[in-house]
Amino acid sequence: QSEARTELVVMFDNRFTLVDCRGHLLGRLCSTVAKELLNGQNVVLVRCDEMNLSGTFIRRKLAYMSDSRKKMNTNPKKGPLHYRAPSRIVWRTIRGMMPHKTDRGAHALERLKVFDGIPPPYDKMKRQVIPDALRVTRLAPNRAFCTLGRLSSEVGWKHWDTVKALEEKRKVKSLAYYTKKKAIIKVKTAAAAEAAKDKKVQKVAPILAAYGY
Repeated sequence: QSEARTELVVMFDNRFTLVDCRGHLLGRLCSTVAKELLNGQNVVLVRCDEMNLSGTFIRRKLAYMSDSRKKMNTNPKKGPLHYRAPSRIVWRTIRGMMPHKTDRGAHALERLKVFDGIPPPYDKMKRQVIPDALRVTRLAPNRAFCTLGRLSSEVGWKHWDTVKALEEKRKVKSLAYYTKKKAIIKVKTAAAAEAAKDKKVQKVAPILAAYGY
């Protein structure tokens, strides 16, 4: 029984996991994240506006507009509330996949953060994907799909242009950083190759290799 426990694979085991939602299918990503939240993990989702929905855009828009008319008849402000921002749509989808009215579900929902675009400080952190939820692995190549950001922008979300402008600025900075990083790695690799030719380095190389250098 102890061996079986050691073989269990935990999807996320860091302080928190940063997931880039670009190119993921909404339902598949949300179901995976909901389960991990209930297991005690902390998850941050960025670029929710670039998440995908299967089906043509017009069908998804008609479905959303049909659902948005569902309100309490006598007092519509009591809900259900239909969010328009992509991040809030994702948040509400995940909430619907867990028992959010219990203490366990409420605490799990507090461990979730969702963002449109990639705001700081997450723009300088390593982002991950969920392979089982990627559109390219789950949706047939000939199937139609649409983007959550476009859908939100046509049903009342007013910040899509702002998010796209900020993303363009972030990508410019990211490219400059990556170019500089590649140059540094190239210099280090050349220096290491040159040092490996030295007889003194060759003599201590086995000792360094034993310690992981």
